[in-house]
Amino acid sequence: MNKAIDNITSFIVMDVLERAKAMQAQGIDVIHLEVGEPDFDVPSCVAESAKSAVEQGVTHYSHSLGDADLRQAIANFYHQEYGVTVNPDCIVVTSGSSPAILLAIMVLCEAGGEVILSNPGYACYSNFVRACNGVPVEVDLTAESGFQFNVEKVKQAITPRTRAIFINSPMNPTGTLLSGSVMQQLSELNIPILSDEIYHGLVYKGKVHSILEYTQNAFVLNGFSKRFAMTGLRLGYLIAPPEYMRNLQVLQQNLFICAPSIAQRAGIAALTQASADVDRMRNIYNERRIYMINRLRQMGFTIHTEPQGAFYIFADASRFTTDSYRFAFDILEKAHVGVTPGVDFGSRGEGYIRFSYANSLENIKIALDRVEQYLKTLI
Repeated sequence: MNKAIDNITSFIVMDVLERAKAMQAQGIDVIHLEVGEPDFDVPSCVAESAKSAVEQGVTHYSHSLGDADLRQAIANFYHQEYGVTVNPDCIVVTSGSSPAILLAIMVLCEAGGEVILSNPGYACYSNFVRACNGVPVEVDLTAESGFQFNVEKVKQAITPRTRAIFINSPMNPTGTLLSGSVMQQLSELNIPILSDEIYHGLVYKGKVHSILEYTQNAFVLNGFSKRFAMTGLRLGYLIAPPEYMRNLQVLQQNLFICAPSIAQRAGIAALTQASADVDRMRNIYNERRIYMINRLRQMGFTIHTEPQGAFYIFADASRFTTDSYRFAFDILEKAHVGVTPGVDFGSRGEGYIRFSYANSLENIKIALDRVEQYLKTLI
């Protein structure tokens, strides 16, 4: 048995989801506020493009780096959104953003190499590092600082073995946007930045920045699952410095061959035709966001920092519990609502619960009614 695998922790939100589905199989009505999956269908232009790809026989391997038209569309998209120039030859199209994360860490991090991560932060980042025999190095984020990186703490975490700094904006689980100032300061440390930009497009307050506005010494991770509600089509991409591209291509060829050809065609349609659909979904998310913030506060949860992007609220539940894991599963079993324990996102997440508003407003209202009734039993 590979000992590195023994060090990989479970993805607790999936444990919650799987228990919730088992309950549903028994006929129990469970409302899902745990998973970060859009509840919308794909835009019609995406569906039509995928259908057309099948009818036209676009069902074979593509270039390992991805369809040339899609890579050009991604480059055009980044220029339109952020005013940055991206060489299409510096893009690897992947089967979702997770393979992009793996490829980036593999080319940067040898055994014992260190990657600086936030705590709290997305649960899987540290496990990607461990899977590559690297060492996750955590930098604590605090509610008092608005869950922004403290650049001085990052500097203190840097050692001769540091290979990358991992950032995520908008952030999962807090919905925080990293400020341009913080991104600039991190870029000046002359260490490769891994920037997960998967929630770009789902921003309600403030201005979102790409790390490419500040440095070319960066690996951008992005995809179509969140912005375009294309989770099942498994399409993502990695933008990387040119000196890494041949190694990334070799890894892609060996590990994944290429991304799904049908999904790649659909991705072109998403980038070029679906902006109105994104605006519509974002407005609906924002309506849910506002409702959930107000309702959770009325129920006694503390929200230190209102989410500016993504579709999560990271609510301080310390008034009710000191064990977020037990609390989340108790809510599931007794209130029949799936939520994610804060400890899934690191030790600094203990005492918090992450609520997802990637569900209908009607379901959110019912779910929070149930949670409110559950909380009354704790008094």
